[in-house]
Amino acid sequence: MIQVENTPLTPEQVDEVIDRFPGETGDVLSILEELQEKHPLKYLPRETLEYVADRKGLSPSRVYSVATFYSFFNLEPQGRHSVMICRGTACHTRGSNLLMSGVLAEAGGGAPDEDGSYTTPDHQLTVRTVACFGQCALAPVVGVNHEIYGRISDMKLRRIVRELIQKEKQHEDSTS
Repeated sequence: MIQVENTPLTPEQVDEVIDRFPGETGDVLSILEELQEKHPLKYLPRETLEYVADRKGLSPSRVYSVATFYSFFNLEPQGRHSVMICRGTACHTRGSNLLMSGVLAEAGGGAPDEDGSYTTPDHQLTVRTVACFGQCALAPVVGVNHEIYGRISDMKLRRIVRELIQKEKQHEDSTS
């Protein structure tokens, strides 16, 4: 499997993003969004949060509070691909637990942490639950790499995840 490096963004990379947002505190949200997307493991390391705070003249706790308030920010390394499974009432009653079990089986049999998240050791896939997609009429609902699927079956989701994993292996084989 391709190993994704967990190296922090350089100060120059962070400065490049910060410099595009000359405002005061209101820009922190946009800055953090871009920095997370820029990181190979799609998360915000503590060092990056501290650097942003220093550059913006804010306390580290203020920047950290922004990063922890919004659920789309990640403070731990994520996989290159993401599967988000709704755990709302409608999705739960229509089998989202089965979807989670199936995806975890396809990903190698790992178990989610206390927050309902699991990232494969090679950082190719993160599986997590989300409170609600707001698409209850389409339950069960999942998001795969930001694409929403409604009324999805366990077998279809397993096939999608299997194809993601196979594409990664093919990409690895072609670059080796």
